[in-house]
Amino acid sequence: MASLPLNIAIIGAGLSGLSLALALHQQNIACTIYESRSAPLNTGGAVMLSPNALQILDALGVYDRIRVEGYNFETLDYRDASGQLLEVYEFGGKKKYGYAGLRIYRHVLIDELLAMLKEKAVPIVFGKKFAKVVSETEEEVTWEFAGGTTQSADFLVGADGIHSTVRRYLYPDLETTFTGMAGVTAAVPTEQLKLPVGYHIPVTVSTPQAGFVIAPQGVDGSEVLIGKQRRVAENHDKAGWDRILADKEEFVKFLQKDAEHFPEFVQNAVSHIPHDKINVWPFYVVPKLEEWASEKRRVIILGDGAHAIPPSAGQGINQAFEDAYIFALLLGQADKVDSKDSLGFWQRYRQERVEKVLLLNSQIDFRRMPKEEQDKMPAGSKKDIELSWLFEPDFKADVDRWVAGQVSKGA
Repeated sequence: MASLPLNIAIIGAGLSGLSLALALHQQNIACTIYESRSAPLNTGGAVMLSPNALQILDALGVYDRIRVEGYNFETLDYRDASGQLLEVYEFGGKKKYGYAGLRIYRHVLIDELLAMLKEKAVPIVFGKKFAKVVSETEEEVTWEFAGGTTQSADFLVGADGIHSTVRRYLYPDLETTFTGMAGVTAAVPTEQLKLPVGYHIPVTVSTPQAGFVIAPQGVDGSEVLIGKQRRVAENHDKAGWDRILADKEEFVKFLQKDAEHFPEFVQNAVSHIPHDKINVWPFYVVPKLEEWASEKRRVIILGDGAHAIPPSAGQGINQAFEDAYIFALLLGQADKVDSKDSLGFWQRYRQERVEKVLLLNSQIDFRRMPKEEQDKMPAGSKKDIELSWLFEPDFKADVDRWVAGQVSKGA
């Protein structure tokens, strides 16, 4: 069995790394975050948090601080161009799931997590770029930063995103897979849409040409994200994407294309789009990985680095929070259960939920297809969506139950 106290190094000060540090601190486990950037990450935009993640943030003491800083909602509508309601998708519900869904600016959430970590004196070192793992034993891992300095810890956790550098240690030849799609979004004032009285948002409006998404953001919903998905012929390296993404006017034109087939409020939404409000998000996925930890179990990857999830169900960051919280819960029991066994359970538990999310994604993607494309799909493709498994887990009970079983086996 591993002995406490442990010391964990976290690579990456994004949402998954910051939440992991907070969860580890709650378990009285020392950790340090190392971030290659010189300042906190602020990529703009907002994230959608569902009850499964919000219960974690609540357990960590974050929820009450952010609930009043974002837009609370419970459902997303699917409508056709005529306004007919096709389906309602739950994204939360205070009465049913304990939490309404929350759409919050990413930088607001990051700032709150940073503030809490500062209050708890959890160290975050900016301007430290992870380079490579130098050595790994049964007891510790040593790695090198750019510039040649080295550091050691009991565990090294890569929370450094879909293009994870830590993952290269586990999978030197792995390449992320470009899906051929990109999300093109913008932010505009809600009043610009001139929505019909009583029209519910968030909503996806579907026509034979495309699906158009509208999602309120900001505490009062005074701003909305608008967007469509675009097919992209080929993958590009970073320099290539930078060149493509620099042509903001091209993406404004894409959002405006076929606007005449949509309701008037969509036409209003795209009538004026400032270039600095445009964002383009190429969709990449990570092939299913056999292991999320190295052979000696001292190097671990989580979040997008382990299982990047397309955005259909809005579960990417929510699943990363699950990774971090359950990992911390298990390490908190390291005096009872061998860490190698815990990591095996952690990955099995998390992989099962990730695979169910991927299935949910396909069900949602089907609903966003134009009707003529839906009609080409096999009979039974449209299945009812049931979400209690996603929104109502009891992570701590599941971990405690597994640990108790392991302890009883060893008794």
